Amino acid sequence: MKLRIGHLSTFYHTAMILMADGKLQEDLGVDVEWRLFGTGPAIINAFEKGELDIAYAGLPPAIIGIDRGVDIKCIAGGHIEGTVMSSKAGYRGFPETEDLGAIIAQFSGRKIGVPGKGSIHDVILSECLRRFNLEKEVAVINFQWSDQLTEAVIHDEVNAAFGTPALAAALIYYAGGRLLYPPSLLWPGNPSYGIIASSQFLSHSQDILRRFLLRHELATSVLRNNQRAAAATISRFTGFAEEEMVLNALKISPKYCAKLTSGYISSTMTFVRSMLSMGYIRREISTLEIFDTTMIDEIHPEEDHY
Repeated sequence: MKLRIGHLSTFYHTAMILMADGKLQEDLGVDVEWRLFGTGPAIINAFEKGELDIAYAGLPPAIIGIDRGVDIKCIAGGHIEGTVMSSKAGYRGFPETEDLGAIIAQFSGRKIGVPGKGSIHDVILSECLRRFNLEKEVAVINFQWSDQLTEAVIHDEVNAAFGTPALAAALIYYAGGRLLYPPSLLWPGNPSYGIIASSQFLSHSQDILRRFLLRHELATSVLRNNQRAAAATISRFTGFAEEEMVLNALKISPKYCAKLTSGYISSTMTFVRSMLSMGYIRREISTLEIFDTTMIDEIHPEEDHY
């Protein structure tokens, strides 16, 4: 049997810790195939084609997939507040001002880059532009790979970015950039990513999924409690990311846990309503269509660590 896992290049996903450790296949007793994707929407497309069993993805891409009939469930959390607004130096941001509208308005007539259409970062940016009536003032450029977005900011192809803490850390490290608005304020409690499973795999492979979720939860504890060691592990595994940059990315947004809390779920449902009003989805998706908390509640009965 083979477990097909979709993942992104994001430093703070437990995929990095599990791949670097190299013991997941032995622990689960099945062949494990890791598949790298550029964005969450690409992962959902792979689910639609029957190419994945589980994956790391933001909730908005999963919601869009469910809306069009992709049979998937979110079975665990992983991280919250994983979208950051950042840029090169020269722009005003927090804490000079707490006015997010004024910060974004600096980019009227300019370009803000964001990962693929329908990604969690794209939805948050769209909601912010709508809230401050800046939809016609700011050009939004979508990128299929987050690495492309980092390069675009560095080379002034876009003026700012909505993306991961890793992107912000790279801009700070390589381009003297800065955070413009912290993730804890941009959309408090937003579900950065979850573990998504095909409903068929969820029905027929529960023992494998339980063992995977246990290791996923243990890996979130490493990201929470031993960030220096986690950064060293991730840096060695990638072979290109400097340890200090990875450590900064982990510290920019440090809320890691596998539990699906009531706050995580209610924040997701806020996304559903916002996405419906902006035309990302055609109907209001219910909580039960998105989540199955059964396994993670068994594995993580105690209070969350977010």
